[in-house]
Amino acid sequence: MLRAIIEEVLLFVLPFCIFAGYLVINRRNPFDVEHWSPHVFRLAVVGFVLAIAVLIYGGFIAPRSEGAYEPPHMENGVLVPGRFK
Repeated sequence: MLRAIIEEVLLFVLPFCIFAGYLVINRRNPFDVEHWSPHVFRLAVVGFVLAIAVLIYGGFIAPRSEGAYEPPHMENGVLVPGRFK
């Protein structure tokens, strides 16, 4: 679960990192507020759209299992993991 949250946070932060790289390439100081203030709202919207789009895409391509689920159980003293039959 933590991995999924970290992935979404990184996707949200990605546009900000790309813009900071753009500022560095253009020899501007990425720590000056004057470069960020007109763009923060747009970067946040792009980050939200990117994170939501990846969540929706992941929901569509996630593997779906058919059949009944057999929970973990013991067979001959060995733990057999759960699986779909």
